[in-house]
Amino acid sequence: MTQPPLTREVEIRHCSKLAEYDDCLRLQHLIWGKDIAVPSAIFVVAHHTGGQVLGAFHGDTLVGFSLALAATRTGKPFLHSHMTAVLPEFTDRGVGRRLKLFQRQDAIKRGIDLVEWTFDPLELKNAHFNLVRLGAIARRFISDCYGVTTSPLHAGLPTDRLVAEWWLNSERVKSILADDALPIKESVERVSLPSNLAEIKSVGAAASIQTKAREEFQQLFAKGYVATRTESAGSTVDYFLELAAGIAGLNLPKIAED
Repeated sequence: MTQPPLTREVEIRHCSKLAEYDDCLRLQHLIWGKDIAVPSAIFVVAHHTGGQVLGAFHGDTLVGFSLALAATRTGKPFLHSHMTAVLPEFTDRGVGRRLKLFQRQDAIKRGIDLVEWTFDPLELKNAHFNLVRLGAIARRFISDCYGVTTSPLHAGLPTDRLVAEWWLNSERVKSILADDALPIKESVERVSLPSNLAEIKSVGAAASIQTKAREEFQQLFAKGYVATRTESAGSTVDYFLELAAGIAGLNLPKIAED
């Protein structure tokens, strides 16, 4: 269904006021419910400790936000993008992508070349956005990252997560953002999931699918494969995984121990 045109441009900018952080909290409650919401105080901490609090504003109304925390690994700074949210009536209008592009631009200005975040491998639309639209990759899997929650969003399943790595200055990312993706150079492995996973999750029958996907990702990551894109194949959506050394436009460092 085509969304009606916006009555005015959506502005992406930094948030720096307590009232704006409270608006971010309200958006969380509207989109995800209260069970997994991050308190507004965390937004204050992020703002004052080198993180990011980015807002998407339609007029004076906050319609989306992105929260990132400052982090370091092996002495190098990066950002952990903990959450990005957009109101349902503003989805599929490029707002989420603009938030991420603003995040990238701001990080590069600060000398940061890596942003990471976690995402549910069963959320196939998010996977496509992360890997195909942004050019992130995934080579780490965290089983039941946040524990089983009471949130309807998680459907009672373990909170398995892939870790997205967005190498901001890589040729891979630059080419994808310019709509000129580099070709795959190596043979690939695949992890296939049903394309109607959202329906399956809603009836609580996804546990065996999740377990199988977890085992396949863990086995392939252990062999040096990296998830680089997804592709719809009728009744399935396939994750494509390439050997790390063969990914066009990307020189991946070794995985550092957390």
